[in-house]
Parts: sequence; C-alpha cells; structure tokens
Amino acid sequence: MDLDDPRRPLLGHVPQSRARRLANKLCSLESWRRRVPITIWLPNYKLDYLLRDFIAGITVGLTSIPQGIAYALVAGLPPQVGLYSSIFPGVVYSIFGSCKDVTVGPTAILSALLAKYVAKSVDFAYLAAFLSGCIILLLGVLQLGFVLDFISKPVISGFTTAAALQIAAAQLKTLFRVEGSSGNTFIDALINFFKHIMTIHLWDSALGIASIVALLLLKRLPTGGGGILAAVSLHASRARNALVVLAGASLAAGLHARGIVPFALAGKIEGGLPHFGLPPFSTTVGNSTLNFEEMLSVFGAEGLVMPLVAVLESIAIAKAFAGGAGVDVTQEMVAVGACNVAASLAQGMPATGSFTRTALNRAAGVATPAGSLVKASVVLLAVTLLADAFYYIPRAALAGVIVVAMMSIIDFSIVITLWRNNKGEMCTWAVTVIVGAAAGLEYGILCGALADLLRLLLAAARPRLHTHLFKVGNIDCMSVTLVGAVSYASAEWLPRKLRRVVDSPHSPHSPHSLHSPHAPRLLVLDGRHVHSIDVGVAENLLSVILELEKDGYVFLLWNFPDRCRKLFQELRPEFERKLVNGPSIDQHVLGLDIIGR
Repeated sequence: MDLDDPRRPLLGHVPQSRARRLANKLCSLESWRRRVPITIWLPNYKLDYLLRDFIAGITVGLTSIPQGIAYALVAGLPPQVGLYSSIFPGVVYSIFGSCKDVTVGPTAILSALLAKYVAKSVDFAYLAAFLSGCIILLLGVLQLGFVLDFISKPVISGFTTAAALQIAAAQLKTLFRVEGSSGNTFIDALINFFKHIMTIHLWDSALGIASIVALLLLKRLPTGGGGILAAVSLHASRARNALVVLAGASLAAGLHARGIVPFALAGKIEGGLPHFGLPPFSTTVGNSTLNFEEMLSVFGAEGLVMPLVAVLESIAIAKAFAGGAGVDVTQEMVAVGACNVAASLAQGMPATGSFTRTALNRAAGVATPAGSLVKASVVLLAVTLLADAFYYIPRAALAGVIVVAMMSIIDFSIVITLWRNNKGEMCTWAVTVIVGAAAGLEYGILCGALADLLRLLLAAARPRLHTHLFKVGNIDCMSVTLVGAVSYASAEWLPRKLRRVVDSPHSPHSPHSLHSPHAPRLLVLDGRHVHSIDVGVAENLLSVILELEKDGYVFLLWNFPDRCRKLFQELRPEFERKLVNGPSIDQHVLGLDIIGR
C-alpha cells in the first residue's frame, strides 16, 4: 500500500473490527443513558418545571379517567383495567420515553382489536399486553424499526379511519341502549343497531346526545384574550371529558337517591391496587381449559396486528409532536414495549400513545416526562380512593366521550390530497377502509399493505416512458426517456410499449404517425435517469430496436450508465456506434448520414 494512501492506518493505530466498534458503542455509558432517558432529564430538572408538569399531569389525568373506563368497556373488560393501564405504563414511560409530550395508556383502536379475544376470556387481555410488549421490545433491541417503513401513510390513515368508524358504530348500542350485540365490524354494528332500533331507551339516548353536544360546545369555547373568563374557558375546554362525565354521574346519583334509575350505569368498580404477577398462560373458555399454545393459536397471525398498531400509534404521535426534531424510533419501541410488559404484570390491557391525551398534554404546557408521573398519580388516587363514585357514571355519557374522540381521529382531508395527486394511493386508502369496515381491522391493514405491494409491483412491471418531439436542423427527432431501475417484470411489456410509442406518439391520426411524411426519422433512447437494466429487458429492447431500424428508423442510445453500456455491447457488439455520451445530442444527430433514408 502506498505510504500516501489515505486508507493506510495511522502509525501505532490498530484498526478495530466492525464487531468491536459495535460492542463499544452498545456498552458505552452514553449509549445506556440514551436508553434510559430519565438519567438525562432528571439531573437537569428545575423547580420551574414542577408547576408546569403538575398542571399538565392533573389535566391529562382527569381526561384519562373517563377514557380509561370507556376503553375498558369497549374491549369488554372491567372498568378498573383501563385505569390500571393508564397508571403503570405511564410510570414506565416517564423512565424510558424519549418524548415529553407523549401520554401512554389504553386507546380506542387497541380496545377494538382486543374485544373479540376478551369475549372468550379476560385473561387474553393480560396475555396480549405481555406478548405485545415482548415483541415490541425485541424489535427495539434488534433495531428493526425500519420494518415500519413498509406501512405507508395511506394504509395508516385508512386503518385509523376504519377503526374510528367501527368504534363509533359500536357505541350506538350503548349510546341509545339498544339490545343485541355491538358487532365486531362497522357493518355488523350498523346492522344490529337498525335491527333493534325499536328497543331504544329514551333517557339514555337523550343523555348520550346531550353529552356529545356538550363536548363539542366545550371544545369550541373561546379561549383567546386574557382575564379570568378566558382562563376558565381554557381549563373547561381541556377538562371537558371529565366535566361531562362528572355532570352525568351527578345527575344519575341524584336520581338514584330518589329511587329513579333511568340510565344504564358503569356499575361497581373494584378499587384498590391490582394483583401483581405474571399474566395467565392458561385460561378457561366455556368448559375447556386452554394452555399457552392454545391461547397463542386463538390469537393467530391476526394477533400480530396489536403490537404493530401500538408501535405505529406511538411513533406517529411522537413524530407529530417532536416539532421537527428527530425521533429515536428504537427508543420509542423500547419504551412502548416496556410499558406493555408493565401493564401485563399489573392486570392491564395493551397500551400505547394516545393522540388526544398527548395533544392535551402539550396544550397544558408539560415540561418533562415527569408529567406522566403526575398523571399516573391522579389516576391511582382515583382508583384507590374514589372507586365507589364511579358506580354512577352513565354508560351513555362514556359512549358520547368515545364518539367525540373518534370524530377527531377520522381524517377525510387526505382523500382530497390523494385524489388530486396519486390515484394509486387513493385506491390503497379506500381498500384499507372498506375491508377494515366490512371484514375487520386486521384484514383491513393486511389488504392495504398488499395493495401497496401490488402498486410497487405494477410500477416495476410498467415503467413510464417519457417522450419528447424535437428537431435538429431539418431532422425530425423523438426522445424516449427511461427512468429508474428497469426490472425483469417489464421485459415483455417495455418493447411493445416502445413500438406503440414510436408508431403513434400522440394518436393514430397524429401528423407524426409512422406513415406520415413528417414522421420522426431518428429516435433517441435517453438513459440519463436509468439506474440499472436487467439482462432480459436489455435483450428484448435491443431486438425491438433492430426491428424498428428495418422500418427506416435510426436509433441513438444516449448517456446510459457505464454498466448498461457494457451490457448492451456484450449482447450486441454492433451497438457500440449507437451508444453516445455528451451534454447535448445535437452533435451526434448532425454527425449521422440519414438524409434520403
């Protein structure tokens, strides 16, 4: 090796192997501190942060209580399970979470995915949290966050929309207190509602609709300006869920004291701390006892959707509230995985970041992840000291809270953007929504991902050809531009497309058609934007060029990459004179003798 070669190692320096460098990186103190972010922000904690975190924690806690109860009921679980899933994952996220704004707890989508398993046994909820946590932790430790890159924005948006529609439709049963099942899909829920529409209970319906109206009005309270009134409006808007549920519970308690029970109530909530321990690895369904393997078979491949959704929700929320800063995807996966493992050890359901509660946390001015600790403390005090008060919460009011929350999740604005800019992505979104609403959310996200894969395969099999007509002197020319990596999937289609383009650049009646006296005599195959060409494509392309030359055309292959030029020359050595380079094609055209051909 030359002494001046920059690749030569410095004197006395022994180059490290890649494995050694990776080991040093993983075992360094800074690396471990990055994996436990509380060791970074806690030493720098200021007294000024305490008040901000305290206010934000109380505000989010007051919202987490009614939502936690509501989402537990959506999943078919005891109400306190939703509260436990707000407490312990919140504590764990304050230790491992990388985004101060994110609030972790039960969400509507995870509750909807969980419901069909809980219908068999509540033990499936605790095991689902444990398995989801282990899978997410494994993905984080192995740094496999890139797997999420294969789930596109239209699929995520379509899945979220289908989930919101399904959850909102499922609440019709509770909102109007009709008989029958709430259904496992959007279509099932609508069919059941209209089938039993004559069983509607007037008072539950009135309270549910009034709750929705009140929530929408409180959400739109004027909060601008200064003064006491503006401050009251701001806090009322932020605590609207708690206020509406508290008003409904007060009304129900007052009527109950007079012997009147017009509403379906949440019922008795088992207060106190949960039973800590490993989740159940066996359960009883009907008269049968299922072991761990049989429980796994009940989850099946569809069960993998829950950890996937948990990661997608949390990372999407973290990126949305990062303010342009980078998000450590690996750390978020570690944090969410640890949160779910903690939930499973404390009789909790699967948990992840909540968009509505995270937005509220940001609006309340949270300063550090300590806000999650305050929120967890508020919910803990509620479940241990105020559990008896939850008895009087009307289920219709909780249904109203969920319906309004789903309104904020549904985003139809993306439909307009996709329709105007990419019809293929629009089809992917539509497939995800329709299948998710009709057959189930798991099938919706699967079909959406398959639709995306089909789009990619179609793009590889049908590359676009860009044509341009121009003149060099008196010579009519047409350039045909290839773009990207031209794969084997287009080996048969590309030559046919090239012949059609050459024969009729615009239409069968174009003045530039093959039989027109003004037809372009020279064709330039522009390879400036080609990355690679498969051998089969190159063979067929050169063959069709030879056929077209028999019809009187002249070809130039301009500015192809070196490896493509070498491939062409190896397949057809006589094409060497047709392969040209340079900033302009004009000199090569003028150097040809094609007049009179």
